[in-house]
Amino acid sequence: MTTAPAPTAQTAVKGLATIVGFLVLVEFASGILQGYYTPIYPQIADHLSISEGDINWFEAAQLIVSALCIPLLARLGDLSGHKRVLLVSTAVTALGSWWLAFAPSFTTFLVGWAIQGAYVVWLPLEIAIVHRRTRQSGRQELLTRRGAAILVGSLELAVIVGAVSSGLLVDTLDMNVLLALPAVVVTAVFFVILFGIEQAPGDDTGSIDWTGLALITVALGVLMGGLVWLRIDGAGSLLGWSTIVLSVAVFAAFWRFELRHPDPIVDVRLLSSPAQWPVQVTAFLFGIPVLGGQIPLSTYAQADPAERGYGLGADPAFISTLIGLYVVTLAIGAFTLPLTTRLFGGVRRALVVACCLVGLGYLLWLPFNSETWQALVNMGIAGLGSGALVAALPAAAAAAAPPERTAIATGMTNGTKTVGGAIASAIFAIALTATGSLDATSEHVAPFSGYLTVWAVCAGASFLAALALLAAPPHAFSDVRNDTVPH
Repeated sequence: MTTAPAPTAQTAVKGLATIVGFLVLVEFASGILQGYYTPIYPQIADHLSISEGDINWFEAAQLIVSALCIPLLARLGDLSGHKRVLLVSTAVTALGSWWLAFAPSFTTFLVGWAIQGAYVVWLPLEIAIVHRRTRQSGRQELLTRRGAAILVGSLELAVIVGAVSSGLLVDTLDMNVLLALPAVVVTAVFFVILFGIEQAPGDDTGSIDWTGLALITVALGVLMGGLVWLRIDGAGSLLGWSTIVLSVAVFAAFWRFELRHPDPIVDVRLLSSPAQWPVQVTAFLFGIPVLGGQIPLSTYAQADPAERGYGLGADPAFISTLIGLYVVTLAIGAFTLPLTTRLFGGVRRALVVACCLVGLGYLLWLPFNSETWQALVNMGIAGLGSGALVAALPAAAAAAAPPERTAIATGMTNGTKTVGGAIASAIFAIALTATGSLDATSEHVAPFSGYLTVWAVCAGASFLAALALLAAPPHAFSDVRNDTVPH
């Protein structure tokens, strides 16, 4: 395996198209994973004999594991090279994907789903690769944003392919065969990375902060344990709330420890800097609708209004169409980010508008939720904003980080987004598992009030994200690197 020489200004730009071309294939696999399962969540629930509310625990488990993977793998990327870590995470994702194909029960499926979450670090590592490749170009941040927009746009188009494929095949293939198809795609992409992406050495030095990783693992584990107790015993559970309070104390201990550590697993000084924290808070809040809100939308759309008094009564094939149209708007939001940035007079203003679009889209679900066209309008509005945010947040984090910390900065936008989604998924699982529909007739049916709660929380989080962006200093989104970021 050869090591790439430092690129000159001309070769940096010339070789960028090739690098991005191979990375597009990686994001195609990521899109397949993110779109493939959504139309068939109710069928997976039937396959495993669980309630539709409990499907949210799959997402919560995967997002927690993803949140733990991101700081470790991003740090390893800065230390040993981004391609090497991208290969490792792809191998782990392939393992989890094959595991899902043959998992016979809720518990085994939960384990496989959690392992598969290693793919969450792909996009941050890819953006770090692009960021490094354009270092001598003189237009590093601009080219990084454009590369990110192409990658995210490609991801969203692949989501459509995945969603349409599973929706069309669910009635014709055995469930084990159906679940094996994403594993084939991820396995193929491993070899794309192996032979198509050049290896570059890491930019940072130091070691892995295993104690910090252990502390954040315990903190997230205790937090999720508290949410599980609330699920079992109800919102009035003293044990559940006490466990959540304990998790806050562990998080505080983790923060203090990281401040003193010379090579923290999570660079809290960097993340709390004026240029970084608004971006990271925005990513956390954005994770609530874009990750936590996915499964409730799928189960609501397939709910039969004749039986429950709510829902769209859509079959998996039509759900694929709905997802496809929604994801088209995400791709439009990502691909048009450079245009909207110029239109609104800067990256920050464009992202504030994007957050407001996401909030408006979910807010419209509260009064307009009974017709298919209403769902299309709602999610189309949210999709335009979501696509811009997915593309721009990692690039904004990279712009405000020192060169040796780009992977951890971009990675933590996915990490904070993932934690937000994990917490939301667990809360939504609680909201959607109460017995009964409008008439409370079945223990496997989610209450309509639970869906209203989901949409209200998603809308509120999006508007709060817009406020967080307004707190960022102007240079946080500048094409000129901020050299005052703490190291």
